[in-house]
Amino acid sequence: MTELMRPERRPNSPLFSSGPCAKRPGWSLEALNNAFLGRSHRAAEGKARLKSVIDLQRELLGIPADYRIGIVPGSDTGAVEMALWSLLGARPVTVLAWESFGSGWATDVVKQLKLDDAEVVTAGYGQLPDLNAVDWKRDVVFTWNGTTSGVRVPNADWIAADREGLAICDATSAAFAMDLEWDKLDVVTWSWQKVLGGEAAHGMIVLSPRAVERLENYTPAWPLPKVFRMTKGGKLIEGIFKGETINTPSMLAVEDALDALNWAKNLGGLDGLIARTNANAKAISDFVEKSDWLDYLAENEAYRSPTSVCLKITDDWFTGLSDEDQSKAAKELVSILSKEGVALDIGAYRDAPAGLRIWAGATVETADLVDLMPWLDWGYAELKKNFSN
Repeated sequence: MTELMRPERRPNSPLFSSGPCAKRPGWSLEALNNAFLGRSHRAAEGKARLKSVIDLQRELLGIPADYRIGIVPGSDTGAVEMALWSLLGARPVTVLAWESFGSGWATDVVKQLKLDDAEVVTAGYGQLPDLNAVDWKRDVVFTWNGTTSGVRVPNADWIAADREGLAICDATSAAFAMDLEWDKLDVVTWSWQKVLGGEAAHGMIVLSPRAVERLENYTPAWPLPKVFRMTKGGKLIEGIFKGETINTPSMLAVEDALDALNWAKNLGGLDGLIARTNANAKAISDFVEKSDWLDYLAENEAYRSPTSVCLKITDDWFTGLSDEDQSKAAKELVSILSKEGVALDIGAYRDAPAGLRIWAGATVETADLVDLMPWLDWGYAELKKNFSN
């Protein structure tokens, strides 16, 4: 690469972390001035605000009226674990894993729950397994969007409408950025700190009528911790799905979630969020298409994530380094950009191949991504000039 001049324009915000993600444009602490603090979350107003979080998410995401929606502890991880420990074991299960979190769910199913008839179908980073080979007589656990690989399922066409098993979907970096086909999904989970830029520690779980039927007619062979229990006496605990949370939530985080949801509603709802996300993804793809050193980790354009954009360095100089030095060089590139104050927290996930991961969800401004792109070229030129292995 030839000597590059330092770009003149800088992103207004350098926040491109994949979680917790950037707050909505214009956010400030004043948005939380009306938080229901110092009061019980079980007071009428506390429950009403929690119920509003549920109702707004149902409205924005178009979740069917007969699907239950609950706020649960432990972020998306807690919501997925609640589903796995409460629902699995009634029939054989398949776990699809093509990135870190899917691999984590597979570990839980095989090594923690120790289910006898469990299979794990894997694919490498940047790839998807053969979705059309999935047997829907089995329960199936999968991530809609692989946050650590930048790979998403392209649609729900591969999910059988007449499935016998449950479709259990971790949608934490997909919800509010992609269309989720609810009639093809039985359990869906996500967290507040991804596409809407909310605060961490709270998760969402959505249950179809088929999932509720499973809960009410199946008792796992193992004991369930209190924070996982969704039934009592063989019946669903309906209060969980009306804002009566299992444990004490942060009402400050609840206020922040309401602020984000109202922003999304004023933006035009899900369509507006998707449009912003797609514009952000295009700002990156326009740059990558012209780059001679950077490409997508996802090999097929049809399943590239528009939110967690994972990029690999393809330049011969870089690929000629040892794996250890590739990791070192990628981290140094991230450090160069961070020290310049143009991009923070854009390194690849710790288990993923060395490279970059840029969040492009709806709370990120497209102009900031456009301004960031020349800095990637400049930072890489600086890396090549100064790197010593």
